[in-house]
Amino acid sequence: MKAKFITIEGLEGSGKSSVINFLRILLKRKGYSVLILREPGSTKVGEKIRKILLDKANTKLSCHTELLLYLAARTQLIEEKLISAFKRYNFIICDRFYDSTLVYQGYALGLGEIVFKAVKMFSLGIKPDLTLILDVPAKAGLARIRNKDRIESRPLKFHNKLRKGYLDLAKKYPKRIKIIDADSNLEEIYKKVKKVISSKL
Repeated sequence: MKAKFITIEGLEGSGKSSVINFLRILLKRKGYSVLILREPGSTKVGEKIRKILLDKANTKLSCHTELLLYLAARTQLIEEKLISAFKRYNFIICDRFYDSTLVYQGYALGLGEIVFKAVKMFSLGIKPDLTLILDVPAKAGLARIRNKDRIESRPLKFHNKLRKGYLDLAKKYPKRIKIIDADSNLEEIYKKVKKVISSKL
């Protein structure tokens, strides 16, 4: 048995947590075993790295350091949990994976080609079977967040770049990546997600 690996992507405030919980319930009701993970995090090392990355006090964290920290958290997650989980679960759902790195550090922060090479190297051959991008206007997504972390606090221009980066990725990998219009109520979003999951998996 090899688990289906689904990753959920999107801008800040796009509703990823709600969609992940919906998927967990949906798949478990169908009798599947489901593991939920998040990036960065889901390991002791990863959670410590997460605190560094999201801490608003870390104003001098360089773009390259940020990239390396995300990659470190990812390889820890893959080696500590993900590889063995493929043999034990029907579905693995991850809140963000390497598409976030491509868009946040590669596109919006402008690190470019080095990010694509690093992502390929440090994903250790792991690829999602399906990626859902929850698409919402950046301003609308940010308006949903009360206490913003270091990443969420970046200028609107940065978040607009993120959205464009995600849409460009979806065009580049149309078989794997599906766009979900998340600028509506949760029930409508859930219907769209269920339709994609049913048709793809």
